[in-house]
Amino acid sequence: MGFLPFKNTIGDRIFVSVVSFIGIHLLWMRFVETLFPLWGATVISVILGFVIIKWG
Repeated sequence: MGFLPFKNTIGDRIFVSVVSFIGIHLLWMRFVETLFPLWGATVISVILGFVIIKWG
């Protein structure tokens, strides 16, 4: 069991990663896009997705 607070499979971790990807991008577009381009959210989302899938 990783750092996610429930028992999970690889499919669960991929789902959580995709939902996080969407959430990060929506929040980025709402609050940060005027200062930094959207690719910053993509970089953060990919790194977070990798961590969730690998160790979640």
